[in-house]
Amino acid sequence: MKTPRTLHQIIRLVMFLNLGYFAVEFFVALRIGSVSLFADSIDFLEDGLVNFLILIALNWNAELRAKVGMVLSGILMVPGLATLWAAWVKFNMHVPPRAIPLSLTGLGAFTINISCALMLVRYRKHAGSLTRAAFLSARNDVLANVAIVFAGLLTIYSPTIWPDLIVGLGIAAMNADAAREVWKAAREEHQLVKRT
Repeated sequence: MKTPRTLHQIIRLVMFLNLGYFAVEFFVALRIGSVSLFADSIDFLEDGLVNFLILIALNWNAELRAKVGMVLSGILMVPGLATLWAAWVKFNMHVPPRAIPLSLTGLGAFTINISCALMLVRYRKHAGSLTRAAFLSARNDVLANVAIVFAGLLTIYSPTIWPDLIVGLGIAAMNADAAREVWKAAREEHQLVKRT
């Protein structure tokens, strides 16, 4: 099936938005010592790379796309592992992040991710597990960004590490679930191709 030109353009735009905001969020995460922003910034990097792979693989045959989908499910696990490391470091330091930059950066991330999710929603089933991976990443990131904003607000009233730490671990869990969904979709595609 030929991929519409607009899908290529959308995937390319989503890729650049993700890579651009990765740099912003990663810098802020390091400056304020936030696990949730660190996790989300690594997720932005992963999303940018996933969208790059999707862009390359969109016009491949169904079997190759299914194999790339399986690889993408593994890539979706990387931010979760990075977050576990950041959470361990944060747990041992017990220094809460600066609340206002945490919320404002989370709000910026929300804006980027809701834009990406809205662009991708109509194509989420077009190329099977590939566009599903892009859409699920953007959708999950929107939820994570809402949680980051609330973590920042909670930290204003109760300056502890816990809201930031809990949200960071929640982001890791959402990425693991998205990886499972993409793996399942890719396996089903692969088995369907093998049967035909």
